[in-house]
Amino acid sequence: MVKVSVILPTYNSAARLQSTLDSILGQTGNGKDFILELIVVDDCSTDNTAEILRQNHIDFLTTVQNSGGPNKGRNIGLDHATGDFICFIDHDDIWAKDKIHCQLKVAQIGPIISTGYRIVDKHRNQTFIYGEDKNEVMISPVNAAFLEKLTRHKKAQQPYPSNLMINRSLKHIRFEEHFGMVDYDWQLRLFENRSLVEITKPLVTRHVHGYNLSLNQEYRKNDYSYSLRCLESFAGRYPKEVAVARKRINGTIARYYYMIGEMHSARKYFIRSIWDIKTMLYYFTSYYGDTLVKKHFKVFG
Repeated sequence: MVKVSVILPTYNSAARLQSTLDSILGQTGNGKDFILELIVVDDCSTDNTAEILRQNHIDFLTTVQNSGGPNKGRNIGLDHATGDFICFIDHDDIWAKDKIHCQLKVAQIGPIISTGYRIVDKHRNQTFIYGEDKNEVMISPVNAAFLEKLTRHKKAQQPYPSNLMINRSLKHIRFEEHFGMVDYDWQLRLFENRSLVEITKPLVTRHVHGYNLSLNQEYRKNDYSYSLRCLESFAGRYPKEVAVARKRINGTIARYYYMIGEMHSARKYFIRSIWDIKTMLYYFTSYYGDTLVKKHFKVFG
């Protein structure tokens, strides 16, 4: 029987962990069509995360000391994973019951299978869907997903660890541990010279709160600097694409600062980004009118 390893890093996740565990253990076909290997790595939680894991009879690993992000736990999980396929999930994400089932159905087409997902933004009381609400399968040619990810193409799929399933042959590709929380370079190394199978149906729900890493200012600074640094290893092979990527990375952090109201920083990075009509509107409304923009448009996240 096919074995699927699921890697779950946790840190102070007691408030949300049970729902995440239920969505993993309740996967359709678990124990019948596939064997599920759940690998939990706790990053020295100080709440009752460990107690909840024990109540669910889940053995778990721990980091030696808090690493400041999920990447250390993901890499430990990769060290221990014995499955034919490997999935990742963050401690505040929820999977649809047929997420693994749908991915396994197309797992022989390519080594990387992604799904659509929805973001429930508790911070702004909004929901966004990435992908179409259709159970369609799309196959990206070799390097297509890589080039879209490299250039941060705005129309590209936006995969992240929780909606990916990878073949075990890719488990040697590891996450950075310097900052411990950035996955942009991991995805670039994962996608380069490979095809991507995409299930358009949103099978993952990502809950975004004010305390999520994605909205954390330290994370955004680290993501910005590390993303620019990792581009250097691709600049020789993809010079035009890297030039575009640098501008779009500046645009991303500019929109983040715009969203949190730090307009001086936002304007500084907007000037370094792709200067188009949308950027100009963001730039000028950073002086007046940003409240209206934030209310009616998805600025960031």
